[in-house]
Amino acid sequence: MAKNEELRATGRRKNAVAQVRLLKKGEGKITVNKKPVELYFHGLPHQVRDVKSPVELIESAKNHDYVVKVVGGGISGQAGAARHAISRVLVKADEKNKKALKAAGFLTRDPRMVERKKAGQPKARKRFQYSKR
Repeated sequence: MAKNEELRATGRRKNAVAQVRLLKKGEGKITVNKKPVELYFHGLPHQVRDVKSPVELIESAKNHDYVVKVVGGGISGQAGAARHAISRVLVKADEKNKKALKAAGFLTRDPRMVERKKAGQPKARKRFQYSKR
């Protein structure tokens, strides 16, 4: 990583988009929308674990701080988008990280989206009750 170079990456999940900045010096702190990750995902340990998982997988990643900006979607989508973005920035920082992150499935963009509501139905797949007579 060059002296003046600042690494950035984008991650997505559902309708959430996360942009992450990798700070050169730090102790592995993750800040989401100007709040510590534990405070932003207010007491939801599985989502905090989800966001932190790439940093815990890569040992050298604990030498950097991460500033994440998340918009759109819900809490679950935002956590997934942040994980995707952090994983991508770690690959930009060092190409050797790619193998471990890819094996863990952190670099794959989750393609699942909410299915649209269809006309003549109450929901996307639910149907109105059928009456034969």
